[in-house]
Amino acid sequence: MISAARISPKSSTRVVLALVLSAVLLIAAALWLGHSEGSSGRTVVRMRIWDESFIPAYRASLDAFQRANPDVEVRITVVPWASYQQKLRLDVAGGTADDVFWTNTFEDYADSGRLLDVGALLGADAARAWDTSAVTQFSRDGKLWAVPQFVDGGTAVYYNRTLLAAAHIDPAALSGLRWGGDGDTFAPMLRRLAAVAPWAYNAGNDFQSVELPFLGSAGGRLQGPDDRFVFDGPQGRQAFGYLVRLIAGKLAPSAADTGNDADFTRNAFLQGKMALFQSGTYNLATIAQQAKFPWGIAMIPAGPAGRVSTDNAIGLAGNAATRHPDAVRRLLTWLGSAEGNRYLATSGATIPAVVADQRVYRDYWAHKGIDVSPFFDVLDGPRIDGGSGAGFAAAYDLITPILSEMYLGRTPVPEALDSAVAAGNSAMSDR
Repeated sequence: MISAARISPKSSTRVVLALVLSAVLLIAAALWLGHSEGSSGRTVVRMRIWDESFIPAYRASLDAFQRANPDVEVRITVVPWASYQQKLRLDVAGGTADDVFWTNTFEDYADSGRLLDVGALLGADAARAWDTSAVTQFSRDGKLWAVPQFVDGGTAVYYNRTLLAAAHIDPAALSGLRWGGDGDTFAPMLRRLAAVAPWAYNAGNDFQSVELPFLGSAGGRLQGPDDRFVFDGPQGRQAFGYLVRLIAGKLAPSAADTGNDADFTRNAFLQGKMALFQSGTYNLATIAQQAKFPWGIAMIPAGPAGRVSTDNAIGLAGNAATRHPDAVRRLLTWLGSAEGNRYLATSGATIPAVVADQRVYRDYWAHKGIDVSPFFDVLDGPRIDGGSGAGFAAAYDLITPILSEMYLGRTPVPEALDSAVAAGNSAMSDR
C-alpha cells in the first residue's frame, strides 16, 4: 500500500486539482441556492403544497408559465397535511422554507416579518380579481399576505340515494331539515336512516364541515373581536352537545374510529355504510370518482339561528427570505391571474379563487350531471368565521384533543368546552 504522506504531486497538478475543486464547489453552491440546474442557467423556484392530487393541474399551469418565462423553473414539493404545518413552522424559523408555499393560517409568519407583502409585490389592483372572502381571509393590518389559489365554497351534505330510498325518504326533504329544540326534524330522520345503514351521519370532530356549521347555526361564534375563543357559551354547549348525543345514540361512528383517521367517515360513505356525509367541495372529485351508488348533494340542516356555513381559502404565500424575489413576483402574478388559476378548475378539483374562473368549475360538474349549487347557495346566508390570529395554529392543536375526549364521552360537554377555550386562549396569549 502506498502511504498518502508519500504522494507529492507536481505544482501544476495541484493547480489543476484546485481549479477542479473550485468549479465543483461553485456548481454545488449554485445548485444549493437554486440558481441553476446543470447548464440551463435557469432560476429554480420551489413551491410547497400538501396535496399531491393538485400536481397535474399545477404542473400544466407551471409549464405554461415556464414557456413564457424560460429563465425560471418551478419545482413542486409535497409535504403531507399531517406534518405540513409543523414542518413549515420549523422550516420558516430555520430559513429553509420553499420560496412560495400553501397556507391557510399565516398570521404568525406575517407578524414576524416572514412573508412578502402581496399588495406591494403585485399591486393593489391584483386583489380585484379574487374572491372577496379569500382576500379578507389573507388580509391583516391593512396588508395582503397571500395570493388566493382556491376556495372550498360552503358546506353541504352528500347523500346516498339508495339508502334514502330504503328508508322511504325523498332527497328533496333533506334541504328542509332543522336541528335542535322542539322543531328538530334532523335527528328523527337520522334514526330512520340508521335502520338501513350502519351509520346515518358523520357527526364528530370535523372542524370546518361539522363543528363550525353547528356552532354558527346555534348562534355561536368561535372567536370574539380580539381573537379570543368564546365557543364555550350556551350556543356552543347546545351545538356540541347535539353532536355528542348523535354519536352516543349510534347515529354516527364512534369517536374511537374517527379520532385517528380523518378519512374514516368519507370512506364509510364511499363504501355505502353511511347515508349522509356533511363535507365540502374538497371531497367532491373523490366521491364522483369512487362512489359506486347513485348520490346527490343537499343543503346542510338549519339550526336555531338558521343555516350557517363557513368557507375557507388556500393561498400561496411568498417567503420573505427567498433569494429570487423577481421570479417569485412573476410566479405569483401568473398563479393569481385568470389564465394561470384556471388550470385548477378544468378538472373539477377545486373552486378557483379568481372569480372569473369559478364558472369553469360549475360548468365542469354540470356537464357531469352534478348540481353543485348547495355549496354556493349556503354562502348567501350568514357565515361563521373559521378562526384567525397569531397563535391560532398552536391553539387549534391544543383544542382538538380536548374535544376528542368529549366526543369519546370521557369529558362532559361544558367541562370540555371550558377547558378547550382556556387552553386555546392561553396559547394565543403566549404569542
